[in-house]
Amino acid sequence: MSNTTSRPPMRVVEKRITFSRRGFLKGGGMAALGVGALSTATLMLPASEALAANFKVLGASTGKTLLQLARDIFPHDRISDRYYLQALEPLEAQAGQDERLKTLLTEGVAALDRLAKLRFKKAYTDLPKESDRLTLLYVIEHGAFFQKVKGHLVTGFYDNKAVWQLFGYEGSSWEKGGYINRGFDDIDWLDEA
Repeated sequence: MSNTTSRPPMRVVEKRITFSRRGFLKGGGMAALGVGALSTATLMLPASEALAANFKVLGASTGKTLLQLARDIFPHDRISDRYYLQALEPLEAQAGQDERLKTLLTEGVAALDRLAKLRFKKAYTDLPKESDRLTLLYVIEHGAFFQKVKGHLVTGFYDNKAVWQLFGYEGSSWEKGGYINRGFDDIDWLDEA
């Protein structure tokens, strides 16, 4: 008698992206409505500045710096700025309720800009090289401002279910009995060399 147990076959994931005419038309219609709802001034702004305009409590300038800071703390080049904005929105809402938090964020951004101007003669968001921005972050990484933003982003960014699929994470499995029989040994995320 053998001690081996039979395993279910490995799941094969099809890599093709399929489009339907109906899905394309629906998406195109929604995009047209979205563009129609934007103002001409917003459409003329660069993407990061247009998103930073959503910061009503902290202001667009502080919002733009926080957005760049979020991208520098957790850099994912293929992830859109809008997901970083979604992670920062609750922090701004909290700042609207908590004056100390608002002060911490606005003064933290101002101090970061002063440091950038002292070292590189430009504001933090105007530094084109990521390595220059990271040099500044190493200086402030143990301060309350940096730790607050970083701590908030850990959950605000990585708990966003819309981001999960961009990373290839299928989500929680405990409700379905775990991964042992549901993809424990899937390696479809591994690129072939």
